[in-house]
Amino acid sequence: MYALVDCNNFYASCERVFNPNLQDQPVAILSNNDGCVISMSDEAKVLKLPFGAPIFKWEAFCKTNNIKVQSSNYPLYGDMSNRVMSILQQFSPDVEIYSIDEAFLQFKGFDAYNFNDYGIQIRRRILKWTGIPTSVGVAPTKALSKVANKVARKFPDKTKGVYVIDSEEKRIKALKWLKIEDVWGIGRALCKRLHQKQILTAYQFTQLSDEWVIKNLSIVEWRLKKDLEGISTLQLEEVASKKAIATTRSFEYTFSDIDNIKERVSTFATSCAEKLRKQQSSCHMILVTLSSDRHKKDLPQHRASKIINLPYATDSSLIISNEAVKAATVMFKKGIKYKRAGVIVMGLVPTHNHQLNLFLHENPKHKPLMNTIDKLNVKYGNYKLKLANQDLKRTWKMRQERLSPRFTTNINDIIKVK
Repeated sequence: MYALVDCNNFYASCERVFNPNLQDQPVAILSNNDGCVISMSDEAKVLKLPFGAPIFKWEAFCKTNNIKVQSSNYPLYGDMSNRVMSILQQFSPDVEIYSIDEAFLQFKGFDAYNFNDYGIQIRRRILKWTGIPTSVGVAPTKALSKVANKVARKFPDKTKGVYVIDSEEKRIKALKWLKIEDVWGIGRALCKRLHQKQILTAYQFTQLSDEWVIKNLSIVEWRLKKDLEGISTLQLEEVASKKAIATTRSFEYTFSDIDNIKERVSTFATSCAEKLRKQQSSCHMILVTLSSDRHKKDLPQHRASKIINLPYATDSSLIISNEAVKAATVMFKKGIKYKRAGVIVMGLVPTHNHQLNLFLHENPKHKPLMNTIDKLNVKYGNYKLKLANQDLKRTWKMRQERLSPRFTTNINDIIKVK
């Protein structure tokens, strides 16, 4: 059996844990730079505040309906996610973290368990230890556990947040209820094709012949179909090293000077290098992108990208930052107001097992230096050590005018009980 544990309205729930005044109130969470709505509470959904709504257009609507609008507090959300995932590992040794707010559990050797009671136990412990409400769906396959989770989330009063598909009757009933566009793995394009064939529910999808699905769709959709039929084809995925690492951000403001561009690109490149070292990889190539604000049609537009091929694999912040800044300087055009930049490291190889270059190699002093910087930043936090061309005050320059305190990751923001 598999279980999908999903945190309800995760970002809004994290804000409510440390601010009880937000309980039962409509809450909306904004994207980077306070751009648009990316998460909201059930109360805000009832008011029909749309996902992706640009806040500058919906500001009056939020004030009229008393919707509390918050900036994204990623350090808080990341820490709360780690706490939830740690609790889940107490219930099964086989856990696949699917996203920041959901995870799959596989139950091997749990044949004698009452999965409804076990799901309720999972919910209660997470709620008691973190304050985060969850929904739990249990079924014989991963795809069906997704379906069960949707049932638990949709009917909390009847299910108490837990639903188990443990019979053919329950499976068919759930699939007939679930719309095809809500099936895990069915995107917009595929949904449109299925609608043309009058496939409107998950159950109708399972009634298609295997031959038709393989011939007209793909082996991926066939596996999904078998999973929905109760035949397990989708297994838990092991954590694998990334094949490319990207850091791309919109700027807080538009920049038309090279100094600010170089500082941002250096910060993004350093972040990529730190991620490389964390997964013990080195890169052979660096892709740097630079673009103006495409939404401002009245201003001159410029988008450019440049690939740097390195003579040897490296994970050094010094080398990657230096090469990325050189590329940004070459692409930069005067008179353009830039809004976004990105650095992507590619051609990744294991740091301790890759082809060496006979004539060119990394400065041997870089390895111990990077190791020391990483250890000090872990110990003291908040990127205390940076390269000289980085802003010493902030890592990500984003507009966050409605930001809540970092209650769990900054000693100065810890709640004081009087």
